[in-house]
Amino acid sequence: MNTQTLRHPFRRAALAATLLAGTSLGGFALGHAAWADNATPVNPPGTQLQPHSLPDFTNLVTQVKPAVVSVTNKMQPTEAALEEGQQGGQMQQLPFPFNQMIPNAPRQQSAVEARGSGFIIAADGIIVTNNHVVKGAKTLSVTLDDGTVLPAKVVGTDPRTDIAVLKVDAGHPLPFIQLGNSRDVKPGEWVVAMGNPFGLSSTVTAGIVSAVSRDIGAGPYDQFIQVDAPINQGNSGGPLFTQDGKVIGMNTAILSPTGGSVGIGFAIPSDMIRTVTAELQKDGRVVRGYVGVEAQQITAATGQAMHLKENSGALLAGVRPDSPAAEAGLQPGDVIQAVNGTKVANPKELAMNVASIPPGDQAHLTVLHEGQVKEITIKVGSLPNEQTASNGEPGHGEHSGRIGLALAPLSPEMRDQLEVPEGTKGALVQGVQPGSPADTAGLQPGDVIVGVGTRAVGSPAEAAKAMRSALNGSDRALALRVIRNGQPVFVGVSVDQPKQG
Repeated sequence: MNTQTLRHPFRRAALAATLLAGTSLGGFALGHAAWADNATPVNPPGTQLQPHSLPDFTNLVTQVKPAVVSVTNKMQPTEAALEEGQQGGQMQQLPFPFNQMIPNAPRQQSAVEARGSGFIIAADGIIVTNNHVVKGAKTLSVTLDDGTVLPAKVVGTDPRTDIAVLKVDAGHPLPFIQLGNSRDVKPGEWVVAMGNPFGLSSTVTAGIVSAVSRDIGAGPYDQFIQVDAPINQGNSGGPLFTQDGKVIGMNTAILSPTGGSVGIGFAIPSDMIRTVTAELQKDGRVVRGYVGVEAQQITAATGQAMHLKENSGALLAGVRPDSPAAEAGLQPGDVIQAVNGTKVANPKELAMNVASIPPGDQAHLTVLHEGQVKEITIKVGSLPNEQTASNGEPGHGEHSGRIGLALAPLSPEMRDQLEVPEGTKGALVQGVQPGSPADTAGLQPGDVIVGVGTRAVGSPAEAAKAMRSALNGSDRALALRVIRNGQPVFVGVSVDQPKQG
């Protein structure tokens, strides 16, 4: 099984240059502070800089080590092949891999044994790890710090946050560690990571918190803690500690052009772990609020086309039929600006706010509808399985020459091929003129235009007429509602050239 990592499409040389530049800056900050005219030196003549001693983690490691475990997943060969098949492309938005121990026999003839990490959070044998560590398991076992191997059962999993809860029965109370408060974590503080990289049990590495609340595109609820403590294969599910011995995160993902640690790792924050594990222990699953909208970020071009005063909020690209949002009268083109009085700056914040509302409760939404602010009350439903609020990203028939589009009717065959929802009417983008406003906006053949602004269109003629009508005014931008890969998104198209007679 090949390594699965988060990769980033930058050149290795560029990365090395960035790191070296950072090192040089840090090195010159003290040694050459007097280069600036009339600057006060950091170390005036006759004084000596007092070296800061690095922290000693010996006692901390001794204290927490007994609660860190190794998780062994014996999965079916088909599951192992599926995991491997998920790779592709330069940017791997996948969880950090656990260590795979592949037998000599052909994969299809025997199960694959894979190992990750975990930690005990209760004396009765409750263990937290990553969902991707236990996914596809035929059998699961846990190896304690003293070498004891115990069978483990899954209490519950939450794929959306990549958290899983296991249970083992040791016949006696087990050492455990407490979850700290990740909201108190600040960049620059020391942290310690523990786990079993490459099968090397009880490995300890240290570093600092690099950033908080990172969104790496792994899921709708990303709030990762970024660290530079070295983590590698097999660290998945291992704890991240602060110096007081509290867990403030669980190592889950890395960003790497090489497949190994380059000092960019990500941990699920403990506040999220606490909430999710409590629900998993109670019900075996996590119940989240759901209103049934598909929202996207408001770009400068889209904001201009939609006549928005600020590019803040969650722009609704789609509203699911028979959903709470549809029943409340929300429509594509609406912008949700606040939920229960809490400002919403983007689709991520919308998803987080809605998910935290218990199903059955009411939510009060502040919505911008056709330039007017409205207050809408909506009854929150329960998020269906494997369904999340998505963050859409916009990446010869009838002609709309000014923006560079060639449109064609949407035939039943093309509807099926493009995964366009049944009953959808619109205009198929047949061609895009290179260098045109449509090309610059990211429109592409195969897109289906179903609306111009808030006006629905059902054919190439209607789409062209709606676009001409919009551009005959003072507008220099269009907001096109497009179906792409079965999902609706708004695409803002800026028209820079002046109108022609």
